[in-house]
Amino acid sequence: MSTSTWPQDPDWFASRLRDQIDPYVRLTDDQVASLHRHFVLLGRWNAKLNLTAVRSPEEAVLRHYCEALFFASQIPDAPAGTRFADVGSGAGFPGIPMAIARPDWRVTLIESHQRKGVFLREATRQLGNVEVLSIRAEAVTQNLDWLVSRAVEPGEVLALLPGLAPRVGLLIGSNDADQISGDAKFRIISSTPLPWGSRRVCLFLVPRGT
Repeated sequence: MSTSTWPQDPDWFASRLRDQIDPYVRLTDDQVASLHRHFVLLGRWNAKLNLTAVRSPEEAVLRHYCEALFFASQIPDAPAGTRFADVGSGAGFPGIPMAIARPDWRVTLIESHQRKGVFLREATRQLGNVEVLSIRAEAVTQNLDWLVSRAVEPGEVLALLPGLAPRVGLLIGSNDADQISGDAKFRIISSTPLPWGSRRVCLFLVPRGT
């Protein structure tokens, strides 16, 4: 099934999302509806822009939305007003689900690919706590609290510390997480495996000495 023919039915999406994420994150109906709007838009745009390689709608619900929501639930020390940057946001993961789950956070989606930036602006039109920057992360001048990323080479994101933000959260494979955990330059705040047996990890860290 191509993404252009993904199910449009909001009940289909809500049922599959809640089946997987309800044990870990409780969402309102409005939040699920916002996630569904993004899901539908992703399916429509993907045929032309190749936003995701995932072709199964069920897998997309789990890999994109549930993983991002679980990741958001694990971020330590992030009260209302915390400022995040999603580096290499692509189709908006994990940043858009984060912003929907926590409307009291401020989320900046950084995506240097201009056409993907157009998609992100369209996808976040109704989200008042999100902005999109279509520039390289190295050019960002904002003061931020956290960097987050799931699709960018981890070393590229870690190289932005502490200049762009003092803390980073990565949604990465367990092998990459083990390698970073053994690097003396960083102090691990927390590390939590995703609960779906995918050998992926929510890793949160700071440069050692901070």
